[in-house]
Parts: sequence; C-alpha cells; structure tokens
Amino acid sequence: MADLLDISQREVCARGWPAWLLLAFCGDCAVLESPWTPAGSVKVLGEVGGPVDRRAFLIASTSSLAAMVAQWATAETASAAPLAGRRIGAEVVTQLDARLEALRHLDDEIGSTHVYDAATAEIRLIRSLLTDTAHSGQVGRRLYGAAAEACRLAGWCAYDSGNHADAERHFIAALRSAASAGDDTIGALTLAFWANVRYTGRDPRGALGLLNGALTSRRVSCPRVLALLHVRRARAYSLLGETVPAYRAAKAAFAAYGRPGEDVSALYWMNMGELHQFAGSAALSLGEPRRAIEHFDAAVRGEDAYNAEQEARGAAIYLARRSEAHLALGDLDAAVEVAEQVLQLMGGVESARGTSALEDLRGGLLDHKDVPVVRNFLELTA
Repeated sequence: MADLLDISQREVCARGWPAWLLLAFCGDCAVLESPWTPAGSVKVLGEVGGPVDRRAFLIASTSSLAAMVAQWATAETASAAPLAGRRIGAEVVTQLDARLEALRHLDDEIGSTHVYDAATAEIRLIRSLLTDTAHSGQVGRRLYGAAAEACRLAGWCAYDSGNHADAERHFIAALRSAASAGDDTIGALTLAFWANVRYTGRDPRGALGLLNGALTSRRVSCPRVLALLHVRRARAYSLLGETVPAYRAAKAAFAAYGRPGEDVSALYWMNMGELHQFAGSAALSLGEPRRAIEHFDAAVRGEDAYNAEQEARGAAIYLARRSEAHLALGDLDAAVEVAEQVLQLMGGVESARGTSALEDLRGGLLDHKDVPVVRNFLELTA
C-alpha cells in the first residue's frame, strides 16, 4: 500500500499503522502539520471544506491530541494586517457573525446536510477577506474568530451527517483560527464539540484529553461553555465505565451553569434541561437506568426545561435513550411509547446520528419481538 501511495518506508516505520495513511491525504497533512500561526491558520482554511468522506476514520491519533491542545495554548495571535486590497471595517465582520447565527438556527430546522455546504462557503469567503483585504488588527482577529465559528459549525454538520474525518479536519481548523483570533471561548467550545466526535468514535480517553486541556490551558469564563465542557467529561467518563469521576463531572457542570458571566450566542440551546439530558445519558451508559429516567424527567420540568421543539434531532436522540432506559427496566409499553415519539420527531430531518439512535433502539427491542406491542413497532420501522 505504501509503495502504491508513494509513501516512504521510513515514514511507515516512524508513524506506525494507521497513522502513516494520513500522508496519502495532502489536505490532512496541512491540517495537522501547518505551523500554529495566523499564516498557518489561513493555509489550513484553504484545505477544509472539500469532498472528503471517510466516515469512521478519525484523522488525529490519540497521542497527537495533547500536542495540539498544547500548541493552541501557546499559539501566536494575529496582530499585523495586510496592507493591500480594499479596506474593510468592523461592520463586515458583524454581518458575517449574523450570517453564522442564521446558519446555526437553520441547522435546527432542516438538518446538517445543506447547512454544511453553506458553512464551507462562509469559510471560503472569510479566508478571502483575510488574504485580499486591508483591515485593522482588531478586525483581523474578529475575522479569524468568524472563521473559527464557521469551521466549528461545518465540523458539527459533518459529524451529524456521519462524516467523522471531515468533522475532525474542521475542528482542527477551528481551533487554529480561534488561536489566531485570541478567542479562548470559541477555542474551548470547539474542543467540546471535537470531544463529542472522539468519544463517539470510541476514543473517550482522547475526548477527556481535549476537554481537560480546554479547562486548564486557556482562561475560559463563559458559564455555558464551562458547563458543556464538564458535562461532556461526564459523558466520556461514563463510556469508560468510571462512575465516580462521571458523576463528579456532572455535578461540576450544574455548578458552572449557575455562575454569573457572559454567555456565548452559539450556545443558545444550552440550558438546565440540556444538562439533565446529558447527565441522564451518562447514567444510562453507567448501567443506572432508573437514575437516567430521573434526569430525563427533570430535563422537561421547571422554568429552564429542555426545549424539544427547538431541535428535533437532539430531542429524538434523548427520547431514544429514555426508551432504552425503560427497556432496561423491563417496561416494554413505556419503551415502545417513547420510541414512537422518536419516529415522529425524526420525520423530514436528515441526521446520521438520529438514524443511528433509532437503529440502536430497534436492536434493543429485537430481543422482545414476540411481545405484540414491540412486534408492531418493529414492523412499522422495518
């Protein structure tokens, strides 16, 4: 394979399997190996958004994640601005921020497939503004911040569509641009989303490395970002079967959410109900379905309840987990009743994550296919 791909034996031995395969993808090499400078960020922005479709292949090794977090923590922030080209001001970046805000909400309505294309178009536009216009250092840093958010959004859409390699490329690009912007909040938020890809890709240890790095490497004060980092630590620990640190992280998430501080618009969906949904998912993974249902119930109660109408995919996935909890407790009627709600929510919204959740749910119900209520649901979803 190495001979066919024109990769030297030295690189094969030095990098090991499967890391040396990254050398077959020039875009991956640029994303992983470009310098952590503003110029390096611009180069990487030109490499993401292409027709990459390696669905289950994460491009960064677990051992390389800590190095990237460390580079993020010490990376150079943009200062000088180009002298040539048409001069632009802060109003241009304000318009870009508004477009990205609209795309985030559009993703809630129509799903990730179409929004991905729009987000990658934004990346190309922002890169051209960075390279072809004159602007102040402050405007330049805001442009890098917009690039980071566009890459984060594209990475999320790629992940939701099942394209994990493409998602990771965008998250690395987002982290680089956030460093160039000097924006610790968007960098930490990127690491929170990237960690989701890692533990979904069966690397919860790598996810913890990203999350712990976000909490210790830079100064992050936004309560919702801190809550998200902690609650995803809880999820990663739960997938490792580590009960005590999982529940400790969940407790830290609720405490962080209650602190005063400035919020970030990208986390408009994060509330107390969402945290309970995360905590319930962690309890389910730890084999405590009754505790999971308590959290799922708490998620939809109170003034700060989970908004199931805001984003159908997330609501469907959490309902699928609630159904799994009822199934684990032997309550087949409740499990099927909730599973039918999952079907209704997923109608018309494209999401590989939602489809996978439904397939997992059907797999759990197959053991009870002789029960009439379960048999009817399985036939309906065949």
